[in-house]
Order: sequence, then structure tokens, then C-alpha cells
Amino acid sequence: MHVGTREDIAKAITAGREAGQQGDHVTACPHPRTSILRRAWFRGYAETRPLADQPDGEE
Repeated sequence: MHVGTREDIAKAITAGREAGQQGDHVTACPHPRTSILRRAWFRGYAETRPLADQPDGEE
């Protein structure tokens, strides 16, 4: 795998979104701490999970 290619980053973002939508814990991220894909995964995850101090649907 070519770590950090656009396709890999897009896949990581999508996987993070899916994990967030399913209610998976943030520790479900499969990428190592040093991987750019970890940041991409968290980006997708954060898009679907509300902030801890913000109720669902409020902005």
C-alpha cells in the first residue's frame, strides 16, 4: 500500500465516518499513530460524532 495516496486517504475518511455512524469507540481506528491515514480516519469520525458537551442536532 502506498501510504498517503489520495485514494487511501479517501478510504480512511470513509471508514472513519462509518465507524462514527455505527457508534464505534474512537479507539477503533486501525491506523498507527505515525500514519497520515490515522488523521484522515479521525477526520471522518469527527464529522459524524457530536461533541461531548453538545446535544445531537444543536449547533
